[in-house]
Amino acid sequence: MSTIEFNEQLMSLSERLRYFALGLTRNMEDANDLIQESMLKALMNRDKYQEGTNFKAWMHTIVRNTFINEHRRNKRGMNILQNVAREDHPVANGRYAQGPLGMLSSKEMEEKLDRLPEQFRKPFRMNFEGYKYHEIADAMNIPVGTVKSRIFQARKRLMAELEHHSTAA
Repeated sequence: MSTIEFNEQLMSLSERLRYFALGLTRNMEDANDLIQESMLKALMNRDKYQEGTNFKAWMHTIVRNTFINEHRRNKRGMNILQNVAREDHPVANGRYAQGPLGMLSSKEMEEKLDRLPEQFRKPFRMNFEGYKYHEIADAMNIPVGTVKSRIFQARKRLMAELEHHSTAA
């Protein structure tokens, strides 16, 4: 399929995709953003479309997956923000922040994270921000297994730091 044909098919589906996105987001502005991001992904991954397959289904899958990934990213972001607020104001009975984490402010946590070597700190932060393993691997140009290993090592080192902090306090 030529680039022109691909673009024409993509544009011919824009209204249908917008209604589909509206059904997912329940908000026209968010639906428009979702369609824009999905169309950009389709254009960037045009080479992955297999000619002869259902173009409409391929685009609906991209829109749905983009919506799901964004929803997960936003959900993680809200949890992170709530946790940071709790770390800055730990509750005396340990309800919000239990164990060694309850004794640290978010600033102290950032300092401990900044002490990690860059090779562990960067994938850990990206994962913490909601990026998926494969997105981190692509951004850092390393295998997914290496990303998982580095995140695991970062967690392990941070836990050791936190345990050390709790025994020192």
